Amino acid sequence: MPPRPVRTAAAIALLLAPLAALTACGDAGGLRGAGPTPTAISPDKLWPGLPPVSSPAFEIGEVDTQVIKGIAVPGDDIREVDPVAIVRKEVAASPGDYGSDSPYHETGGRMAECGEGAGKGRCPVLRPYYRDLTGDGRDDLTLGFRQLPGKLTAVRVYTVDKHRLTQVMAWEDAMSGVELAGRSVIIRSPSEVAGYEYRLQWTWDRQQKAMLLTHDEMLRTGPRKKTPSPTPTAAPAPSPSPTASGR
Repeated sequence: MPPRPVRTAAAIALLLAPLAALTACGDAGGLRGAGPTPTAISPDKLWPGLPPVSSPAFEIGEVDTQVIKGIAVPGDDIREVDPVAIVRKEVAASPGDYGSDSPYHETGGRMAECGEGAGKGRCPVLRPYYRDLTGDGRDDLTLGFRQLPGKLTAVRVYTVDKHRLTQVMAWEDAMSGVELAGRSVIIRSPSEVAGYEYRLQWTWDRQQKAMLLTHDEMLRTGPRKKTPSPTPTAAPAPSPSPTASGR
């Protein structure tokens, strides 16, 4: 089959010319030409002589899943699992990250203050959120906890697979916002470029049974606002001295 001809601006102009003539005689609500259309430009393929490869040079964790052993899921209901217990399990398994001389030692220490549950008091575990991200009709768990004393936040997503609690997404960063949208987790992080932020989106993939990083982009948010300098407070005027009465 011969290739389809490319529609050029000249061809579109020829098609619009009779239409414009017809609409000129009609009322003001008729069709109007939109003007010349830019010619489509095909992408340029760079370095066609590069040798093909079948595996990545660097591991970036496209598929990050693991079964969380030692934590039961009663009735396969993830809401019955204590979020604090999940984080305690991770902290205990990573002494190099959360031990007394580790980068996030304050998180390890403050886990003892989670007696009232996630999101309460000084507990570093944030309020949990439940939503069906995998499309199986059951809630999944999106969990976050602070990595202290720094400003990083860890985000984890868990589902129930074959009666086992399974982590299907993990990320840590300095975050300005986290959103759930459809089957996706969206994380916004500040950028070193003024007026821009990073936006990363993980979306559930049925074949991999994991949340895959599907979008990684830098977005403009407008000029970075400067913190206004405090206005100096004027000193109160001295009280007038009592005038001596002349007698």
